[in-house]
Amino acid sequence: MDAYARDQTYAVPGAPLAVVLARDLGDVVAAMEWAHVHRVPVVPRGGGSGLAGGATAVDGCLVLSLARMTAIREIAPRDHLAVVEPGVITADLDRAAREHGLMYAPDPSSHEISTIGGNLATNAGGLRCVKYGVTRDSALGLEVVLADGRVIRTGGRTVKGVTGYDLTGLFVGSEGTLGVITAATVRLRPAPAEPPVTVLATFGTLAAAGEAAAAIMGDGLRPSLLELVDRATLRAIDEWRRIDLDPDTAAVIIAQTDGPDCPARELVRRCTDAGAGFAAASTDAAEAAALLDLRRLAYPAAERLGNCLVEDVCVPRSRLPEMIRRIEDVADRRGVRILTVAHAGDGNLHPLFVFDRGLAEPPPHVQAAADEVFTAAIELGGTLTGEHGVGVLKRPWLDAALGAGTRAVHRQIKQALDPSGLMNPGKAI
Repeated sequence: MDAYARDQTYAVPGAPLAVVLARDLGDVVAAMEWAHVHRVPVVPRGGGSGLAGGATAVDGCLVLSLARMTAIREIAPRDHLAVVEPGVITADLDRAAREHGLMYAPDPSSHEISTIGGNLATNAGGLRCVKYGVTRDSALGLEVVLADGRVIRTGGRTVKGVTGYDLTGLFVGSEGTLGVITAATVRLRPAPAEPPVTVLATFGTLAAAGEAAAAIMGDGLRPSLLELVDRATLRAIDEWRRIDLDPDTAAVIIAQTDGPDCPARELVRRCTDAGAGFAAASTDAAEAAALLDLRRLAYPAAERLGNCLVEDVCVPRSRLPEMIRRIEDVADRRGVRILTVAHAGDGNLHPLFVFDRGLAEPPPHVQAAADEVFTAAIELGGTLTGEHGVGVLKRPWLDAALGAGTRAVHRQIKQALDPSGLMNPGKAI
């Protein structure tokens, strides 16, 4: 059972009473009805790839795995939608959609192992969300089993719909605290007609890289990807893969375009105007993929250095350079190695706090550094999490992020849908 008790964080799980490997809606209903009668807490989970402790077991709970509910029930090409079960792997849905000339847009970094149900539970984002939005933007309707075993269906198959409250939006991002998602109707989009083009630009200062990102978004260009990689991350990649890093490079912008609404030459021009020392576009699909690999090397390069606390703050796009400077200041003062990559088009930063591999959890000075980063994000008008969720790791900062009145409304919603407090207790709110 230990394999089903934890996620990808250092959070120490409790000891579950049992694990249910649900195969269909009936299994989930039976499990929830039993748990309701016997007052046993339930922790739903998908692929276990979460980074906030949201899927970790609590003592005496029933772990309810949806990973075996893997049916793509329907792809409707003319309506640009699919109906899927929660255990479907994100990348598998995208591949199935592309057979019909469509795509499933959300693409978290874990898309080859994460499940649709987990992405819905955390409102996951990904590299393409700068153009296509996060998971909530692709969720049209849900099938949900409530805490007492009742089944409800929210939303539908239409593009528009304002009949009643937006319950679909409520359950997306609720981290399994309000009900168990057993099916979803999701939006598909036309796949790009041409292979994407990748633009790489290097900058001598963070301010210049931030200005380039702000110019791209502020001028109405719509890149399908706009990423920023800081100096610390570039050095870690260079130490590993020898990418011939110019020591004067403070940051890199990696952008991608998949349509005529964002010509690659315009991305290059914005970067050059902002002071890029080098800016160029790929000339073929292989080169485009190779340039994007630089961004994908960030996490494995950090993991080579030790254990990593992977965080996920989000600030207004205009405050992105300032937020990165604040992170660098924290790293210097606290003596912590922090590598930062950012979805620059969204203002969503992922600082990776590296600590000794022999430690089970971050030591106090690393925790203190993370606390300063969270505080800085809130001070700059941002939020604690852009796409990973609150889970257990970020609950201590909820009061500062939400305020007492807003937290009270959260608790009232929780009480209405889960009066016994059985759904993923201790998580998210």
